[in-house]
Amino acid sequence: MSAQKKETLKRLSYIEGHLAGVKRMLEEDKYCVDILKQTFAIRRAIEKVEAMLLEGHLETCVVEGVRNGREKEVLGELVELYTLANR
Repeated sequence: MSAQKKETLKRLSYIEGHLAGVKRMLEEDKYCVDILKQTFAIRRAIEKVEAMLLEGHLETCVVEGVRNGREKEVLGELVELYTLANR
């Protein structure tokens, strides 16, 4: 398993734990601001995972796709990702 994959899985486990904590906070009627601070941290963690995945994709799949003559397909996927990210 690559170091990047290990790091991504580690971050996803962290996010899972954080989500469980937020759920517990809601169940225990914790202060809304404290819960929101935790959801903001989760969002930042998810953004970091997305950045790591995108970087890996750009360094491997995109390069390979262009080398194999699939430029239009690769570009279409990147445009789709860009569109989804900016909704």
